[in-house]
Amino acid sequence: MTAMSIQIKRVYEQPDAGDGTRILVDRLWPRGLTKEKAKVDLWLKDVAPSTELRKWFAHDPAKWAEFQTRYREELKKDKEQISQLKQEAAKGPITLVYGARDQEHNEAVVLQKLLSLK
Repeated sequence: MTAMSIQIKRVYEQPDAGDGTRILVDRLWPRGLTKEKAKVDLWLKDVAPSTELRKWFAHDPAKWAEFQTRYREELKKDKEQISQLKQEAAKGPITLVYGARDQEHNEAVVLQKLLSLK
C-alpha cells in the first residue's frame, strides 16, 4: 500500500496539476474568491472547527496547542468527515485548502497530521 499524498495550501494560492483533489476544509467560503478561481473539487464544511472553537481560537498562536486538542475532540464526534477525507486520499493525491492567513496555525495542519497518522 502506498503512502497517502496529503498537501495543504491556502485557497488563494494558484492551483496546479499536482494538487490532485482540492478539498476546502473551512466552514465559510473564502472571501472574494469565485468558485472558478478556487478550483475546489469538494467542500467539507462539517470537517472544519465549530464556529465556537474558531471564534475562541482566532488564530492566536498562544492558543494553538489547546486548539489542536479541542479540534481533535470535535473530529472524534463526527468520524464520517474524516472517513470521507481518507477515502479521497486513498484514490490519489489531495490538497486540503484553507482560507486562513496563518499557514502554521490552522485546521488544515491538524487534519494533515491526523490523516498521516492513520
